[in-house]
Amino acid sequence: MGELSEDGPDDWEGLDASAAHIANLLSTEPPDVKVGIGGFSMGAATALYSATCFATGRCGNGIPYHINLRAVIGLSGWLPGSRSLRNKIEASNEARRRAASLPILLSHGISDDVVLYKYGEKSAQSLSSAGFQYITFKSYDGLGHYTVPREMGEVSNWQRKVWGLRGLEESS
Repeated sequence: MGELSEDGPDDWEGLDASAAHIANLLSTEPPDVKVGIGGFSMGAATALYSATCFATGRCGNGIPYHINLRAVIGLSGWLPGSRSLRNKIEASNEARRRAASLPILLSHGISDDVVLYKYGEKSAQSLSSAGFQYITFKSYDGLGHYTVPREMGEVSNWQRKVWGLRGLEESS
C-alpha cells in the first residue's frame, strides 16, 4: 500500500475486486440472516467501500451489489472514493434511502501514525455529508494503529444495540 494522501488515486480495480469477493462470500447466507461487515485498516477501507456499493446498488465498475448490509464497522481505516461519494448517493432516491438506513461505526486512535486520525475523521464527515445518517465516530486518545479492550468493548456494545440483542452483559 502506498502512502495515503487526500488527493491520491484510489485503487478502484482492487476495491471492486475486494467488495465483490466479500459479497460473494456473504451471498451464501440465508435470506433471513442480518449481514454486517467490518475491518481494521485496509479491511476498514474495504468495509466502508462496500457500504457505498450497498447504498448505490453497484460497485464502481458497475457490477450490481446484491448484499443487504445491515451494519458496517471500520477501525483505524479510511473511506476510499470520498471525493465523489456525495454525487453518487444524491443521484438516486434508492441510494439516499439505503445510505440513510445503514448504521456505521468508525473508531480511530488519535495517535495512529499508519492511517492518520484525520483520515478517519474525514471519512465520518464524508459519509455523513453524503447522507449516511447513522454514523458513530469514536476517537481514542493515545491509541496508535492497534486496538485496545476499551475499543473492542464499545464495538461489542454498539453491535448489541444495532442488532437488538438483549440479555447479554454489557462491557464497560
